[in-house]
Amino acid sequence: MAGVEQIKVEDGEAGMRLDRWFKVHYPGLGFGHLQKLLRSGQIRIDGGRAKADSRVEPGQTVRVPPLLVDKAGAGPLTSKTIRGQDDGDVLRQMLLHEDPKVFVFNKPAGLAVQGGSGVTRSVDSMLEAWRNKKGERPRLVHRLDRDTSGVLVVARTRLAAMKLAEAFRERETKKTYWALVKGVPPKREDKISTWLIKEQTPDGDRMRVARHGEKGADHAVSYYRVLEQAGQTLSWVEMEPYTGRTHQLRVHAAYIGCPIIGDPKYFEADTNWDFPGGMQNRLHLHARRIVVPHPDGGRIDVTAPMPPHMRQSWNLLGFDEANGEAE
Repeated sequence: MAGVEQIKVEDGEAGMRLDRWFKVHYPGLGFGHLQKLLRSGQIRIDGGRAKADSRVEPGQTVRVPPLLVDKAGAGPLTSKTIRGQDDGDVLRQMLLHEDPKVFVFNKPAGLAVQGGSGVTRSVDSMLEAWRNKKGERPRLVHRLDRDTSGVLVVARTRLAAMKLAEAFRERETKKTYWALVKGVPPKREDKISTWLIKEQTPDGDRMRVARHGEKGADHAVSYYRVLEQAGQTLSWVEMEPYTGRTHQLRVHAAYIGCPIIGDPKYFEADTNWDFPGGMQNRLHLHARRIVVPHPDGGRIDVTAPMPPHMRQSWNLLGFDEANGEAE
């Protein structure tokens, strides 16, 4: 970084602790280094001294001295902020991990992974901008729903794509999602096992729970555990899909009576349920972490920061992200 920066706090960061704010914007900055900068007054909020547990509010300005670490993109990346930006620039802002064989991106909510009806821009179409010198184009090896944010693995070579696709097919990957759901699940942690089938509706394709043996149905297995709850109203749930069916976690959350907040397809609230004030009515489902075998051996283990609308809800509910970091 060349010099001092003055960074404005975004709407979705209301009430966030300053140390957490730095972890989101500067993932490589160690806590000890941050404390030293705070003690010496080099980091300030609206010109005043600050502490690690100071809370930031939208519109405030954080003074950031020169840091020898990379910045995690210029502010939160959303489907709106990428409009008008060059494909290569957007991919760079989304990038979480890069090596000669693999890219891992943090896909913003609202950006499609692949093209389709009504899709003008997708991750797949953007990858055209990153063809290598041999003319090879990076390849998708798995998918995320358009409204789901988070970790997306992309292969840089044909051979890497084959090995990664096999790892996903053989279920050698571990995918961890965070969701905000209505109510409280029946158990603190459990396995959900159903059969799912796709059906056409006036609002497009939709998955439903099917009977065992129903023609065209696929078996779907998910695991979940409750991390925190706001009374009996809302719960922060960690979910792991064992199988990879379309909309699987969204259907399974609704199946146990706790649909994901802001889900336009599977959230059917009763008439006396009001959407929580101060929250954005958007899908609260985030692909938080992925652990996958690397094509050359070893493992890739990448975590993605939450999107602004979910961070805003976590701040509003007083949920502490650190409670989701335990293995």
